[in-house]
Amino acid sequence: MATFSITEHPHRRYNALTGEWLLVSPHRAKRPWQGQQEAPDVEQRPAHDASCYLCPGNVRAGGVVNPAYEGTFVFDNDFAALTPDAPTGTVNVGGLLRAEAESGVGRVICFSPRHDLTLPEMEVAAIRGVVDVWAAQFRELGSLPNINYVQIFENKGQVMGCSNPHPHGQIWAQRTVPGEPAKESRQQLAHFQEYGRSLLTDYLALELQDQQRLVLENAHWVALVPYWAVWPFETLVLPRRHVQDITQLSEEERDAFAAILQQLTIRYDNLFRVSLPYSAGLHQRPTDGQEHPEWHLHMHFFPPLLRSATVRKFMVGYEMLGNAQRDITPESAAARLRELPGVHYKQAPSAPPTSK
Repeated sequence: MATFSITEHPHRRYNALTGEWLLVSPHRAKRPWQGQQEAPDVEQRPAHDASCYLCPGNVRAGGVVNPAYEGTFVFDNDFAALTPDAPTGTVNVGGLLRAEAESGVGRVICFSPRHDLTLPEMEVAAIRGVVDVWAAQFRELGSLPNINYVQIFENKGQVMGCSNPHPHGQIWAQRTVPGEPAKESRQQLAHFQEYGRSLLTDYLALELQDQQRLVLENAHWVALVPYWAVWPFETLVLPRRHVQDITQLSEEERDAFAAILQQLTIRYDNLFRVSLPYSAGLHQRPTDGQEHPEWHLHMHFFPPLLRSATVRKFMVGYEMLGNAQRDITPESAAARLRELPGVHYKQAPSAPPTSK
């Protein structure tokens, strides 16, 4: 009988952050069908688009005019999913038909006045400006009454439902802790209560020892493909130091965070030589007034592309009815990302000239 190998045979992996399992089927990567073809994003955009509602000086929905901003720009979302003045109330019919009012604040962060840039094409100093805005917004929104969680995130690319290519992210701050951070809260608390250390401190130590899933590292941060990754080239970005939220980072740690974000997203674009779509976001402590020593700041990146710029991973069938599943192993995905150059393909010597 063959000896079990996680690189060759189907197996389950445990997600220590959520307490859930996923199925890994490395042998399926050899099957002939290569998936649905998606149109890659190869559009060349101008530095300023007169029709873009996020560009400096342009009019947004409702007639609001953006200022002539030169760095980052934050505003309340004109179509926020959460509102601060939502009336309170609940519904409970037989304990099964339940609802409760939810209030909150939605904001948009423009990363740059340049319509034609994305994070991997921005200078590290400009990304550091985004990091500082994330920290300021977390501090401000987290201090508001009835705001118990602040979710900072970015959707990049049409495949991820992003309706505007201008470089931007969002913040949804709300009364309750949403589902994914709530799972991570439970897992991190249980680990901290048992061992007196953060779950991600112990996990990072194992990854640094193993080395197989590391993609990038610097003096203060590590980017890796997590052992339990669901999406083909999913990554987790971790500070080496145990901090609960982004406001606790030192100046040097903020600089290093900006640098590793640039380098990671450059490798994403270089993977298929396209502006790689993804959803990404920070997970950090709830803002309910408690210290939450169990929480360890981290950032998730979830790109959907599978084998090329045109082949997407779908979460259907078994994934919707059973649990998450992947074909290529996290180890092989990490190796591919790790081996990519740190210079953006558009700036490489062999790159064709652009209209920028």
